[in-house]
Amino acid sequence: SLSPTMMRSLLVLVATTTAAASAVEQPQQTGVSTISRSKIILSTQQSQPLRSSADSPVSVLCLRGGATKCDVWLIGCGVPKRGMGWYHAKQILEGDVPTATLTAVVEPWFLGGGKESPPGQTFNSWADEMKSKYGTAFCQSVDELEVTGPTLALISGRTADNPRLLKEVIDKGVSAVYLEKPGAPTVSELEEMREYAKKKGVPVYMGYNKNVTPYVRKALEVAMKTPGSTTTYVHNNAYKVDELPECFERNAEGMLKNMAIHELALLATYWGVTVDNIKSVKPDAEFSQVLTLTGPSGKKFTDFHKVGFTIETKDGNVITLYIDRCGSDSGGNSIAIVSKDGKEIFRAETPDEQLQKHVKKAAKADPEMMPYFFLQSDDYKTLKQLATEHVLSGGEGAPEGMATIDIAVDALKVAEYLTPLLQKALSK
Repeated sequence: SLSPTMMRSLLVLVATTTAAASAVEQPQQTGVSTISRSKIILSTQQSQPLRSSADSPVSVLCLRGGATKCDVWLIGCGVPKRGMGWYHAKQILEGDVPTATLTAVVEPWFLGGGKESPPGQTFNSWADEMKSKYGTAFCQSVDELEVTGPTLALISGRTADNPRLLKEVIDKGVSAVYLEKPGAPTVSELEEMREYAKKKGVPVYMGYNKNVTPYVRKALEVAMKTPGSTTTYVHNNAYKVDELPECFERNAEGMLKNMAIHELALLATYWGVTVDNIKSVKPDAEFSQVLTLTGPSGKKFTDFHKVGFTIETKDGNVITLYIDRCGSDSGGNSIAIVSKDGKEIFRAETPDEQLQKHVKKAAKADPEMMPYFFLQSDDYKTLKQLATEHVLSGGEGAPEGMATIDIAVDALKVAEYLTPLLQKALSK
């Protein structure tokens, strides 16, 4: 069963979503799934769209603090339409996060050594347009920035750079940090980051979008009301088998630290799964497959093509994961299933039929955009809204339902614990 703390977190998240459905519900647009949308409560004042450059002085949107808007520094942007950081910037600049203003973008590579490369030229053309339209500052280094009000640093660069970047933004005096998964390359580095942030009194939130995704929330509601039930999380990507060598090399940290880390964060957040609390791990040998493949560089990499396993905690929670890199032929999907006495009693999936139609239509209209941006767009808005609202409120801890760096540490520890254990068990 869910612990009291986990139940309170879920109840607040559910209540927020339910109330928001009536508070901000708009007429349904063709192709947009209202069922799959993540919603949050917005006050009347917060619900107003950000004023565009046409009716707002650029000075209002320059580096500054304010009581109704939280300054956001984006650290690590990437190429337009490809980088996760860029998509965060797009959503804030276009007014999709009413309590946020993107005051600065720090992009060391494309404003430095990579400036003249084709991707660098694409980035700088976009940056010039954003500077002119919104007054956003573009910098090579965090050193060029100053805190002038409530400020959230959103770090979305290379994972290997995160330990240094987190210290830099904290030393600048930001109010809080939003860190993209998995946070750091290793548990020891993430633990060091956590201790540094704790010592400085700066909360660190994590960009685990599945923590606020409707399909997860709905299944948790059912599980909470059904004593003795078990929950299964299914996560399918859409790689082809002949693409796995490149995939293994590009994601050399391994499946459990990459593709499956979102599910492990769910297990840590809602089911109390930590290395110390695991009673047993039962691999599904019939489903799972471990491969050793030669990547494009000529190096060999051993990882999971797919893996299934069931975890039982010392508290009596039973959760099963099925993760398959080649499990979808339509862009990928995720499913949450609640069962009791061996029978399925509830299933929720993303994308649902309406969201699939929306994603297909949006991808056709803009084929250069990464498809998963369309798929997870509402979740990203929710996370940034929760984070900036919390900063503005001056509240302690983290927003309900949003993963913290403590959750990230637990998830990464479980990933490091499970990887050799499962590979050894499945190689027999």
